Amino acid sequence: MDNSDNSTTNQPIVHLENLTISHENGLLLTDVNLSLNEGEFVYLIGKSGAGKTSLLRSLYADRPIDNGIAEVCGYDVVNIKRRHIPQLRRRIGIVFQNFRLLDDRNVYANLEFVLRATGWKKKNEIQDQIEKTLTAVGIADKAFVNPMHLSEGEQQRVGIARALINNPTLILADEPTGNLDPVTSAEIMQLLLDINRQTRTTMLISTHDFMMIDKFPARVVVCENGTLVDTEKNEEMK
Repeated sequence: MDNSDNSTTNQPIVHLENLTISHENGLLLTDVNLSLNEGEFVYLIGKSGAGKTSLLRSLYADRPIDNGIAEVCGYDVVNIKRRHIPQLRRRIGIVFQNFRLLDDRNVYANLEFVLRATGWKKKNEIQDQIEKTLTAVGIADKAFVNPMHLSEGEQQRVGIARALINNPTLILADEPTGNLDPVTSAEIMQLLLDINRQTRTTMLISTHDFMMIDKFPARVVVCENGTLVDTEKNEEMK
């Protein structure tokens, strides 16, 4: 797969084949195989230290891959050139457990920073995109509030807005409800599902929250024993 801007709709958004990822103590994940198609909503589960975050980081070229095939949003992530990494990341929205918002500026300026950093220049287009995205995540009235003055649930809505702001092909969420109470967690998971259904954005959600998986069932893949197990495929083989 080349690193051009041409996309082919019948290709998976994510295709991993015989992937190997190491950490400082040796092998972390091996024989990883996974395909995600357009519009899929998939949970990634596993114990702490099983490799979930490392796998997500490898998908947006923030962690090296040792061997195998990793095609993400039209890019060969194993062999990607450094100059192509920003282009890859414009197609991926990332939601973090601890929000990672800039506390020296308001919500609007947090999103404006992302847009300007990814090549948006026209003030009216930036304003329209920010207003549309904040409306989509339910906090249009919080645009000029410092994120540190928001509740944790509202801060995560800003985090989701930041992930959504460039109309990504893929959203990767690393424990997006990990710091939230059960009611707020359900609201955030419902929001992610609504975005997935309305925009057909593919989502891979790392979580420990089995209550949310029960409440909002979807395909589940598991990091365990140094590899990835696709529960859907296991069911098909029975």
